[in-house]
Amino acid sequence: MEGRPIAPALLAWYEREGRDLPWRRTRDPYLIWLSEVILQQTRVAQGMDYYLRFTARWPDVGALAAASEDEVLKQWQGLGYYSRARNLHAAARQVVERFGGVFPQTVEEVRSLRGVGEYTAAAICSAACDAPCAVVDGNVYRVLARLFDLDLPIDTTAGRRAFAALAQEELDAEHPGLYNQAIMDFGALQCTPAAPRCGDCPFADRCLALAAGTVVERPVRRQRTAVRERWFNYLHLTCRGEVALRRRGAGDIWQGLWEFPMIETEGPEAFEALCGGEAFARWVGPGSWRLVGTVAMAPHRLTHRTLRAVFHRIEVDAWSAEAAPLALGAAEAEGKALPRLVARYLEREPLI
Repeated sequence: MEGRPIAPALLAWYEREGRDLPWRRTRDPYLIWLSEVILQQTRVAQGMDYYLRFTARWPDVGALAAASEDEVLKQWQGLGYYSRARNLHAAARQVVERFGGVFPQTVEEVRSLRGVGEYTAAAICSAACDAPCAVVDGNVYRVLARLFDLDLPIDTTAGRRAFAALAQEELDAEHPGLYNQAIMDFGALQCTPAAPRCGDCPFADRCLALAAGTVVERPVRRQRTAVRERWFNYLHLTCRGEVALRRRGAGDIWQGLWEFPMIETEGPEAFEALCGGEAFARWVGPGSWRLVGTVAMAPHRLTHRTLRAVFHRIEVDAWSAEAAPLALGAAEAEGKALPRLVARYLEREPLI
């Protein structure tokens, strides 16, 4: 790169091609924080509706803090990674309790909030008050790895430190918020993971990876996490206008969300084998029951696991001792926040 800073060309590109997004038209750290949390692991096109929905319902941090966790989870439904929603709600309450309802603006204070890491704190503070902090996310890793043809693995401590130092070195200290937005948009729109637009890239004459023919190899990752398969057998139990729903506990996916009673097995399980087991007997009980139908869903992919789910809709004459405490009427059940997998099933089948 011949020692030339990338900021001038990057900012010129951003002025021409940067995205006009609502959270970029404000200096309110609450709104910027909200957008950052929503957009973690989420495309802008998907996150936009959630951002507009949240800001309409909870226009300031005090309003969000006053909401119940169930309300927040219900509004988050379908976005995935539900720990983000729980952390969002907990952090809003921290702002009220510790900062008097005024969203903090220093990196250290913002970093102290629940669920806020170095990247999010830098993004908020640079955008809200021009703190000279470089952001480093997937887009930034890719852009810098290609421009400088770096083969340091980004999933190692040494690699993360080297990229963080380079990002800070290249930061435009006079316009840090604008620069951070520019480099993230450049990675999202120009220097994309697949089919990057090298032909009209403003750095084509000095991109070291382009010159070396290593664009598709950058950035480098050392570790590959194995994807685990899990098999969920849901019992969609109904009885006299009620349905059984239980809330998932801590220590697994979807904490705090609601689902039907479920039996997890080591592999695919035929219904005949399932209904001969102890777990099925506890949920269904000793009385009469009728299998209404079975729906096998398409594989539901999460970050490091694939869920294979089958839903068995069963009408029981009376609730079992295990299922009775979970029985809800239609109005109460429809207000519960559900995992996307369960919500997709209910797009095809009635709740009760």
